[in-house]
Amino acid sequence: MYICVCKAVTDKQVKSAIADGHCSRRQLHQCLGVGSVCGKCSQHIKQLLDENRMETCMMPMMA
Repeated sequence: MYICVCKAVTDKQVKSAIADGHCSRRQLHQCLGVGSVCGKCSQHIKQLLDENRMETCMMPMMA
C-alpha cells in the first residue's frame, strides 16, 4: 500500500528502511523523502515507526 503518494513510497519500503536502522521520521525523510511534500503521510509514518521500531531499532540496546 502506498504510504506517501507524493514520493510513491510503500509501506514495505518504509518497513524495510526501519529494519535497516532508519528509526526516526527525520531519517526516513532523508532516506525515502517521505513527509517532504504535502505531509499527509506523516501520521502513518509515525504509526509504522511505533509498530516496527521496537522490533528492530531497540534490539542492540537490549543485547
